[in-house]
Amino acid sequence: MSYQELAEDINDLPFKKTSLVDVTNKLPSKPPCRIFFKNEYEQPSGSFKVRGIGTLIYKEICKAREKCPSKRIHVFASSGGNAGLAAAYSAQYYQVSCTVFLPITTKPHVIKKLHSYNAKTVMCGNNIYEADKNLKRMLLEANNSVYPIYCHPFDNPAIWEGHASLVDEIYDEQIPGATANNIRGLVCSVGGGGLYNGLMKGLYRNSRSNTEILLVETNQAPTLLETVKAQKIVTLKSVNSLATSLACSYLSEQSLQNYFKSKFKTHIDSIDDQEAVRATVDFYNNFGTVVEPACGTSLSIAYNQINLLTKHFKDLSPNDIIVVVVCGGSCSTEDDIISYRRSLRNVFKL
Repeated sequence: MSYQELAEDINDLPFKKTSLVDVTNKLPSKPPCRIFFKNEYEQPSGSFKVRGIGTLIYKEICKAREKCPSKRIHVFASSGGNAGLAAAYSAQYYQVSCTVFLPITTKPHVIKKLHSYNAKTVMCGNNIYEADKNLKRMLLEANNSVYPIYCHPFDNPAIWEGHASLVDEIYDEQIPGATANNIRGLVCSVGGGGLYNGLMKGLYRNSRSNTEILLVETNQAPTLLETVKAQKIVTLKSVNSLATSLACSYLSEQSLQNYFKSKFKTHIDSIDDQEAVRATVDFYNNFGTVVEPACGTSLSIAYNQINLLTKHFKDLSPNDIIVVVVCGGSCSTEDDIISYRRSLRNVFKL
């Protein structure tokens, strides 16, 4: 039975269908094909993360209610922001308690939003990896009356299954003047690989062998490129990028397998942090919506790195479609947009 069918037991899943918008004529330069934005910033927690983490929490709640009905369910998540917000929102949605372990560098407005979902927060460690280690140590001492649901930010098959729903929605969409065969590519930013694994699962589920994926990361957070270069999982000693949500020290093993062994072709490229910031500002100027530089990393393909489309997707025609996943994110604010504009003036002499 699919998780959609199971969801009837406790209402439904905590994420929503997001819009797929043709932005071809809204971009600063004419692209070689049609460009669509899949607007995951519309999700109730602010990013695509709620698809996967919401699905994981739902599945675990079903398991807990079946096997341990007397135990109190408690969600535990480690996160630099968006995964924790997805976990906290999903826990509130299903009326269970939640604790999020965060690095000490987490922004105050993220903590405030977590508290608005009735989540408890524990500040520990200098990065996501250290926060997660502290969470795992705590779980070893968990009270036996509690059924703990552990939420990794990206590395769990249930998370990938939830993210795959994004692809289902794209192919279910009735796009004027197009068929599914016109969708040549999906573009997303990549950190630990959870979204990538979900997109790949979605392509398999929809049998879309003609669709390719372009993964974009920043030069300052080269986790994917370094892993592919080594052809094995590596742990970077430090990742220092303005695209903080991409600053994962390692890639999931499934992502490495997807890249080398899947029948669906994957392309990789990287851009400078400032190009990601520039696209974040461009998107705000276009749509009045704040997203993170991690999201700007994929948006750069539409705004200032459009040459990467023709580099990776060959023989694009005006009828072909590239879908950019606008992953969202709640770690940036309008004050950050002002700061980004100031830094761009200094870098690009704008």
